[in-house]
Amino acid sequence: MGTILVTGGAGFIGSGVVAALLDRGAEVVCLDDFNDYYDPAIKRGNLEPVRGNPRFRLVEGDIRDAALVEETYRRFGVRATVHLAARAGVRPSIREPRLYQEVNGTGTLNLLDAARKTGANTFIFGSTSSVYGINSKVPFAEEDPITCPVSPYAASKRGAELMAFTYHHLYGLAVTCLRFFTVYGPRQRPEMAICLFADRFAHGKSVPRYGDGSTARDYTYVDDIVAGTLAALDAAASFEIVNLGGSRTTTLARLIELVAAALGVEPRVEELPLQPGDVPITYADVRKAKRLWGWEPRVPIEEGIARFVEWFRANRLR
Repeated sequence: MGTILVTGGAGFIGSGVVAALLDRGAEVVCLDDFNDYYDPAIKRGNLEPVRGNPRFRLVEGDIRDAALVEETYRRFGVRATVHLAARAGVRPSIREPRLYQEVNGTGTLNLLDAARKTGANTFIFGSTSSVYGINSKVPFAEEDPITCPVSPYAASKRGAELMAFTYHHLYGLAVTCLRFFTVYGPRQRPEMAICLFADRFAHGKSVPRYGDGSTARDYTYVDDIVAGTLAALDAAASFEIVNLGGSRTTTLARLIELVAAALGVEPRVEELPLQPGDVPITYADVRKAKRLWGWEPRVPIEEGIARFVEWFRANRLR
């Protein structure tokens, strides 16, 4: 396949994809701007295990810089893209909608255009279950109408999906948009719920619970997401949108119980009102991923939380 560019390759999911590709013998270029959305030292630490690999190259830069993006494709002879760089998070996007549109919209356009110009015809795009918005039908399937995104983050990701289809249609790029459902596990971003809850419980604090605890999410262990991303890369479809999720739901109240139990503490919560942009449920129909690639989620939430807490104790609490 040639050299593979992983954008956001120092992040939570991206660093896992980079390591998995290197384990398979691939030549990998990581493009990351190490922004301060959370501590850049965490992201640099994510790459420590691969820095000495002769098949790994790191480019520090912003996907909004079209000239840098194109130069990266040309310099390294990139032939496939795994695009995971993004401004993530529903609530921050409400505070900074322009930033989210610039990074997730214009940044994705820059990558698609560079891929077109240089013949890097395989393009995997990390999208999100947030695009489904308030979807009355569950589980969420790829053919469901996407008409009600409820945050700038969701809207920016849906717009990027549409632009990716346009580049497939006009220029023949083989594009797969992967809709990730609430990914968790080792190296998780510190502001994400499971990591935040673990940190607060470990320090004897209560955790915030927005609403009555009945909102439900489809949690997906990061190893399953990495496996699905590599499956999509190997298949190099003409154009597909595919859900990657755990295909079961866990309420917020149950999630809090699981994290507390894994840490061996009694859960204490601070009750807060629901937040703008939150949806009542996410739930992935993953039959398409199974049909196309034989992919299924392997790690149930109970096992995944236990694995995460083991990693958390050894790494984030040191």
